[in-house]
Amino acid sequence: MYLLGFDIGSSSVKVSLVDAENGNLVASSFQPKQEMKITAHKAGWAEQSPELWWENLKLALKDVLTASGVDPKSIEAIGISYQMHGLVMIDKAHKVLRPSIIWCDSRAAGYGEKAFEEIGSERCLTNLLNSPGNFTASKLKWVKENEPEIYEKVYKIMLPGDYIAMRLTGESQTTVSGLSEGIMWNFKENALAELLFANYGFSEDIVPEIVPTFAVSGHLSEQAANELGLSTKTKVSYRAGDQPNNALSLNVLNPGEIATTAGTSGVVYGVSGEIKYDPLSRVNTFAHVNHQHSANNPRLGVLLCINGTGILNAWLKRMVAENISYEAMNELASKAPIGSDGLSILPFGNGVERVLQNKNIGSMFKGISFNIHHKAHLLRAAQEGIVFSFNYGMEIMKNIGINASVIRAGKANMFLSPIFRDTLAGISGATIELYNTDGSVGAARGAGVGSGYYKSFNEAFANLKRLDVIEPDTSKAEQYKEAYENWKKQLQKAI
Repeated sequence: MYLLGFDIGSSSVKVSLVDAENGNLVASSFQPKQEMKITAHKAGWAEQSPELWWENLKLALKDVLTASGVDPKSIEAIGISYQMHGLVMIDKAHKVLRPSIIWCDSRAAGYGEKAFEEIGSERCLTNLLNSPGNFTASKLKWVKENEPEIYEKVYKIMLPGDYIAMRLTGESQTTVSGLSEGIMWNFKENALAELLFANYGFSEDIVPEIVPTFAVSGHLSEQAANELGLSTKTKVSYRAGDQPNNALSLNVLNPGEIATTAGTSGVVYGVSGEIKYDPLSRVNTFAHVNHQHSANNPRLGVLLCINGTGILNAWLKRMVAENISYEAMNELASKAPIGSDGLSILPFGNGVERVLQNKNIGSMFKGISFNIHHKAHLLRAAQEGIVFSFNYGMEIMKNIGINASVIRAGKANMFLSPIFRDTLAGISGATIELYNTDGSVGAARGAGVGSGYYKSFNEAFANLKRLDVIEPDTSKAEQYKEAYENWKKQLQKAI
């Protein structure tokens, strides 16, 4: 028996096939091989065609089925991971009304700020746990105000993963976790966020049927099965946003556990058992994949996002490192001491940063001495700056009850760098565990739980392989602390 995981990103769509019995990856592929097109009609806009996701899913799935040679009838279930916060709108014929306004589109921020003021910050935060910000509900308000002829045709709104599930089953559905990432769920009332719907002038009828995150929400329709080369017996049994799903893929499900990614941007995602929020909304709180909204044991995901992570390292690779390999860059950076002899780099050069209260301060290089600093210092200071930005956000997370003792991540991207790993362990005091997984594999395991093939999360993750463990070097704790405090002083001056 096999499980399929679809990971619908904004750069590509990845498909993985997992042997359900032993949990091993059988085959995987991603499409397109170049980044998917993002359309920006104006500065700060970002749109993608949902049909583009579907077409690339078909291509990647074809690769996987060809490489594996498995009988499609032996595929038990499908799980879906997807880019968060996107808006998809359909009419009564289930036709998409306009391109999706995706996660990195900032056009709706003003509507979110206005709603936050009109509803009241305390009321928003105690009920929604976030400001409406630039999330999915605010994107829909933008459409309502600026494209009324399209808004009038809206039958249902969906997140990207809901759209893919609809293409698979023919049913328009969503989840509490998904609604919470769109700031459309009221945690105090365990219901749709009527206070925001009323402010924005939305009817609750536009919300699809709410289904559990882990459950059989449908089987493949005959049309989808024929189009994909699969069987109508295959179930769709799990969906979640990419960051909650990344946490699931690392078996991060309980309070105090933390999952981290560090690609182009970076995320620290911690699980909380308490309904708390950051008063300044610098980190965001959503329903985690295992949140039980009707019980007294909530599971909430607190998300810190740093836009300028691997993109800073890549920029230095092009501009400073003369396109040597990342491995060679890491080796060169190791020749500089902890703290980079007083050189600090603020990595915030990739747009507004929520952790800085939606300010765009740009990236800054502070304390350069032409007589002291060399290429190695620049490369080390960049990695330290990224880590210190993580730690800055993790200090905010501590204030709402999330203390990192163990940080889990896939062994990829920035986590391939010993300096990055050692600095993160050293400044946070947490043990770092690196695993052999990714979002599409996690989605496949989630499908196994939702379909009932796995009876528990423990069974689903029984063969999750820990590849590396990095313990904090206590002998260097003071050096890391001094470097961090110097970096933080530079940040405070900048903001």
